[in-house]
Amino acid sequence: MIAYLKGKLAHKDRAHVIIDVNGVGYEVKISLQTYAALGDGEENCKLFTHLQVKEDSHTLVGFHSMDEKYLFLDLISVSGIGLSTALVMLSSFSSNEIRSAIMNENIALIQSIKGIGSKSAQRVILELKDKCKKDALFVEAGIASHDVHFGNKQEALAALVTLGIPRTAAEKSLDTILKSNPEATVENLIKLALR
Repeated sequence: MIAYLKGKLAHKDRAHVIIDVNGVGYEVKISLQTYAALGDGEENCKLFTHLQVKEDSHTLVGFHSMDEKYLFLDLISVSGIGLSTALVMLSSFSSNEIRSAIMNENIALIQSIKGIGSKSAQRVILELKDKCKKDALFVEAGIASHDVHFGNKQEALAALVTLGIPRTAAEKSLDTILKSNPEATVENLIKLALR
C-alpha cells in the first residue's frame, strides 16, 4: 500500500493532481478540501494516500491531512458509498461539518450532497454515528498524542479488515485493547486483536 506521496506538484486540477516523485508522475484523485490546501506551481507537497484496487482499475486518492483520509475510509466502509461519492462528500463540506452532521443526525445536510439519497444518508448516520462520537470524545479527552493513537488504531483496523475480520468485530477488539494499553503500536494492536 502507498501511505503517502511526497514530491513536486506537476499538475493541479479540481478533481486530480499529478505528483512528480523522482521522475515518476502519479495521478491522484483529490477532494476540493485538498485542492484548496495545496499551493500553486511546482512546489513540494505531501499527500496521504489510499489505493483502491479493483479488477479493472487501480485508483490512487490523496488527502492533505490524515483526518480527511480517516473520514474518507469511514465513508467508503458504508454500504453504497463508493470512492467517487465519498470524494463528492468531502468536496461539499469540511471533515468537521460532515462529522458534526453525522453525530447530530442531520439527514438534510448529508442528503443535500449530490448523489446521496435519503436511504444513503440514513445509512451513513446509522453506521458512523457511534464511531464519530467516540472519535470526538477521544479528542475532547485531551490526549496529547491523539493523532498517533488514532492513526495506530486506523492502521491496525485496516490491516485486520484486509485479513478478513469483520470491521465491527475488529473495532470492538481494538477499543478494548486501547483501553488497557493506550500506547500500543500498530503491530501490537494487530497481534493482540488476532488472539
